[in-house]
Amino acid sequence: MPDLDFRVEGAEVLKFAAVPSLLFKLRIENLEEEPIRSVALNTQIRIAATQRHYDMAEQERLLEVFGEPHRWGHTLRSLLWTHTVLQVPRFSGSTVADMPVPCTYDFEVVWAKYFYALEDGEVPLEFLFSGTIFYAGKGGWLQTARISWEKEAEFRLPIQVWKEMMEHYFPNSAWIRLHKEAFDQLYSYKVRRGLPTWEAAVRELLLASEQGVER
Repeated sequence: MPDLDFRVEGAEVLKFAAVPSLLFKLRIENLEEEPIRSVALNTQIRIAATQRHYDMAEQERLLEVFGEPHRWGHTLRSLLWTHTVLQVPRFSGSTVADMPVPCTYDFEVVWAKYFYALEDGEVPLEFLFSGTIFYAGKGGWLQTARISWEKEAEFRLPIQVWKEMMEHYFPNSAWIRLHKEAFDQLYSYKVRRGLPTWEAAVRELLLASEQGVER
């Protein structure tokens, strides 16, 4: 019966996709001898947030995610990033599969806040695998086996790869989502003030707020 081993060998920006995406290079090795016809691979990817250091600036940006730093002994925990489904074609011995992972710049999503908060270093990731193996058994008959729930892999993603991806898809930009009522109010303000762009409207509101606080 096949015994698959997994290792993430690298990650890069997927340059041409409908949404911002990273491409992980996944090495899959069969520790037994059966030829693999295909693998229906399910992967849960988690951010092992406790496995790295955070400087003071990063701690401030992560207030919304983990709360005040003095409470991190209780609140700092791993985060679910995403689930992926990948169909791996036939191979013998080992193969490297491309695993695309769509990303978002929506700051309502916890893990997007986490990635944005980091200035440098790496993001410790955990890949948890499951799924079905289709292989050639004795006599060449097609057989199936389940991937053991114990199959995992770790990878430290350079945060600069994530930043490169977002810069590629949203050059010098960031996105926020507003409820319809808030958007209508902002739109009305922009029109009344004769401001040419949304950025100009937000900057004027921020300046007015800062001046109000100073008074």
